[in-house]
Amino acid sequence: MVLLICCGIAFAACLLGTVCGMGGGIIIKPVLDAIGVLPVPTITFLSGCTVISMSCWSVGRTLLRREAALDLPVTAVLAAGAAAGGLIGKQLYTGIAARFPDPNTAGGVQAGLLLAATAATLLYTVNKDKIASKEVAAPAARLVIGLLLGMLGSFLGIGGGPFNVAVLYYFFSIPAKKAAQNSLFIVLFSQLTSTMRTVLFDSVPPFPWAILLGMVLLSIVGSEAGRRINKSIDNRQATLWLEGAMVLVMGISVYNIVKFLG
Repeated sequence: MVLLICCGIAFAACLLGTVCGMGGGIIIKPVLDAIGVLPVPTITFLSGCTVISMSCWSVGRTLLRREAALDLPVTAVLAAGAAAGGLIGKQLYTGIAARFPDPNTAGGVQAGLLLAATAATLLYTVNKDKIASKEVAAPAARLVIGLLLGMLGSFLGIGGGPFNVAVLYYFFSIPAKKAAQNSLFIVLFSQLTSTMRTVLFDSVPPFPWAILLGMVLLSIVGSEAGRRINKSIDNRQATLWLEGAMVLVMGISVYNIVKFLG
């Protein structure tokens, strides 16, 4: 039953996430936390591994089909910062989880940060036409932005979701669809270093291999289905899907805050 629940959520989350351009990781993690079928540390690890697999699949697919639209001067520096941020974010999560008698309580901290980040992203998305975007050129500033994105995605165990896209749009004036492609590389680097740290320092939580493999497979199937739906809707509909999905994530985050910290 747990296998079916986890795989079903991975499929549905990646389908919805691909349709609206926010990725599936931001949905998988809070939904599994809310259902509570596995401990929070295990869910964080499984979600991170699923995000890595999805990023590798999407990046490889894009490169093989020569559909990549990378802004390398920006993305390369951001990815380097995100790689370091992935290590720091994982260390922060491990430290915070260790402070609580019940490691699951850390899920409440994650939910609170996810709620704040998603609310800020939704507010920006709704008003982005009224806000002038920037052109950050300083390599040091780009590195810091990448570092912060990597820390956030790694700490939450969700990759990057709509946060990366919003940051790329605002700070670098990269259009939404192009930003989504560039975001995948940032997510890939941050989650790789985060997961490598977990494995190398022998802090991998117990997990069933069947669930991990099932989530990876179904997340890829879901993303492919979502990609087909995405092609059949216009930008206005995609934006409505995105805003609705963010409201859903915020609602689940509130539930998780009450569940773990209430």
